[in-house]
Amino acid sequence: MATNSIRLDQNLIERAAIIAKALNRTPPKQIEHWAKIGEIMEDNPDLPYEFVKQAIIAKAEREAGKLETYAFG
Repeated sequence: MATNSIRLDQNLIERAAIIAKALNRTPPKQIEHWAKIGEIMEDNPDLPYEFVKQAIIAKAEREAGKLETYAFG
């Protein structure tokens, strides 16, 4: 993956470092996570945050091959 350096507000970086530590991420990965959520929320303003969060989790589970077939009825 290509990377670029960008300037960010120091307060944002400090908040990201705190949350990242709690969630076992690096500060850059935490900021990427926030950006991903923000992009999805802007593209889908009617979706609640919890739905977006679960969609991200479901995608990760699918990519890890951990989905189970759901039987209707």
